[in-house]
Amino acid sequence: MRIKDIPKEGRPRERFLRYGVGVLSDAELFAIILRTGYKGENVIDVSNRLIAEYGLDKLFECSLKELQGIKGIGPAKAMQLLAMSELGKRQAQAKKPIKKITCAKDVFDLFHDRLKDEKQEHFIVLMLNNMNNIIAEQLVSIGTMDSTIFDAKTIFKPVLKNSASKIVLIHNHPSGNPEPSREDIEITNEIFKAGEMVGVRVLDHIIVGNGIYWSWRENPIRQ
Repeated sequence: MRIKDIPKEGRPRERFLRYGVGVLSDAELFAIILRTGYKGENVIDVSNRLIAEYGLDKLFECSLKELQGIKGIGPAKAMQLLAMSELGKRQAQAKKPIKKITCAKDVFDLFHDRLKDEKQEHFIVLMLNNMNNIIAEQLVSIGTMDSTIFDAKTIFKPVLKNSASKIVLIHNHPSGNPEPSREDIEITNEIFKAGEMVGVRVLDHIIVGNGIYWSWRENPIRQ
């Protein structure tokens, strides 16, 4: 059945306008985002199939490539779904009142929701002023953290541009285990040394796992 064949009062957009967003089912909300269906399926049917097969949590954990491999999901729909997921993460972060970093857990609380479902390592630099207030952040790299990625200029150029006097390094482990690898240890020590050379204090390096974290300051390693 095409959307046009559904009585007007039963269509997602019309129900939204008449009753508000709260009355819509998960499938109807998906239908509004996706807009169009697939061969032999209207957009509500597609939405119901996606939810039945993957569930809301697993669907939003898919990569762009994985989403495009699902029947009825092309590049545009895949990007729409990931954009919706990202907005949800950013809204959750925006609600967090933390503007000043006082400990490793503050950093973990800021980044856990954003990074917990990522399937690749994201290496981020959080920039602070003298009072440990957050100035800015910079995504430095995506992918396994190794010596080919590390570049002091890449890390400290935005730090100096924003006149940050302190930084915190953050990256995630998709495995969920935040224990540092040998590469993590080697590169972190290099960054600490580079920070001393340019007059920027590296406060900590937080590795985000699944519900837990690992902090360099709380577990100092020098090798």
